Amino acid sequence: MSITQQYLLDSYRARQLGVPAPPAPGSQDWQVVREWRDHRQFHAVIAGRPARGRARRALHRWWARALGRPARAVRPRSGSRSEANAAIARYDRTPE
Repeated sequence: MSITQQYLLDSYRARQLGVPAPPAPGSQDWQVVREWRDHRQFHAVIAGRPARGRARRALHRWWARALGRPARAVRPRSGSRSEANAAIARYDRTPE
């Protein structure tokens, strides 16, 4: 039985029983990938390796709340848009 056939059978059974239909196959793939990546990063932090990306920001927010401090923004990477905007602002202020 293919995934599509199983989904159609489950949808039919759900409709007969009056319960919500199951999600379509593939509709939550990206969420599963994100959760798997976050799980790997969590175990990396537990093992003593540095956190990166979403895990780092989440840990920073949690730690700031635990200490009662406001969470500050994580420093942007070099070459980011904010640095480009700052360079433009400096250029605009220079006398001609």
